[in-house]
Amino acid sequence: MMKLLFSPVVVTAFTLAGSLLAGLYVPSANAVVQEIRAEFVPDPTNPMLNKFKNTTPESGVCVHWISARCRSLGIFSLTIPGLRFNSSQPIAADHADPRMGATFSVPSNWRSLEVFHSRTGESETVQMRIAGIGGSWTIARPPGVSAWARPGVGWFSQWKYAPAPCTGVNVGVAGVAWSPFFWLIPEGAGACGRKPSVDIPWFNYSAVEYVYELRTPNPLRMSSGEYKGSLTYTTGPGMDFDMGDVLVPNDNAITLNFTLDVMHALKVDVPPGGNRIELVPQGGWQAWLNQGRKPVRLFRDQTFNISASSRFKMQLECQFVAGNTCALRDAGSADLVPLNTSVTLPYGLTDGAGQPVDRRSLRLDGSGTELFQPGFYLDRKPGTLHFEIAREQVESMLSEGVGKTYSGDVTVIWDSEV
Repeated sequence: MMKLLFSPVVVTAFTLAGSLLAGLYVPSANAVVQEIRAEFVPDPTNPMLNKFKNTTPESGVCVHWISARCRSLGIFSLTIPGLRFNSSQPIAADHADPRMGATFSVPSNWRSLEVFHSRTGESETVQMRIAGIGGSWTIARPPGVSAWARPGVGWFSQWKYAPAPCTGVNVGVAGVAWSPFFWLIPEGAGACGRKPSVDIPWFNYSAVEYVYELRTPNPLRMSSGEYKGSLTYTTGPGMDFDMGDVLVPNDNAITLNFTLDVMHALKVDVPPGGNRIELVPQGGWQAWLNQGRKPVRLFRDQTFNISASSRFKMQLECQFVAGNTCALRDAGSADLVPLNTSVTLPYGLTDGAGQPVDRRSLRLDGSGTELFQPGFYLDRKPGTLHFEIAREQVESMLSEGVGKTYSGDVTVIWDSEV
């Protein structure tokens, strides 16, 4: 929350309060658990880039083999600690059913999960898909790695280049009975696999790793703090991570715990001395002093600079009240006159209906200023507070030969707790 106090019209003090978010998830028994984190911090050097940044420590293929390609595709890799698939029976040469050998199927379609703000309970949707699978396989020797060779095609090419619809990434080391591999998987693709040319007594798949894509919500419409949620993928025959009927996993689930950190900026700066406002007529007091011509209005426009990446609302607090707005009081007579206060916000900030904010009235009940939201991060952009006493009120304030002083404190609040 940010407060700006205007006295005689105005003096200042402000504070920003953010929100803490937390969420709870209890993983299922016998499950691998991994943490995925992303954060949003507004960047003054790139205000139009308003997206979450994935801050999850990476492991696997994007770190060691294809970092530039992963960056260009917007994908991230993780090794699944401890997960392995072991063959439950021999694998026959040229088996007719792909599920009876080394086959790899992953949840490559987008899945949605909700992340929750622990204090407010508000939720947002995150989407994720698995975009590739790999690791290291080990094979009985004999036959060793040559079991994958085909006439005119070396065994290594079988794993370096993936069968359609998957795509290999040119992983290139091997031993006599083992080899790492990695295949990228298009959205919605089915299983990809290889068949040996000779019988294999046993085959194991370990150091399992995957790449994933994320779709995160618009952080500008979220509250500051942490959002948490979880997504569980099952492993095993017919499950999400499905390696066929022969390769059996040692864990039955992979649970991903998501944490989204939102660190908004909301700051208002008023020029030195700008918190004390003197209301004057257009062109000054000379027309009244010299000719007795009453001013049409008394007013002052006070500029301020706002930095904002979050939603906020604006409210008034008053030393003296007149209806739904603040008032100024004459020190001698205690007469009150309403003070109209309004705000104009810079381009990029709109109300809840998406309309620009031009001389929007500030009222004690907060009506009309319940929600302002940025379309992008604004860094020190100028806005204006308008203070005005209308003509009919000016008439009652001015009397020839009678000196009066009207004053009062007005507090303008920018509140991020929407």
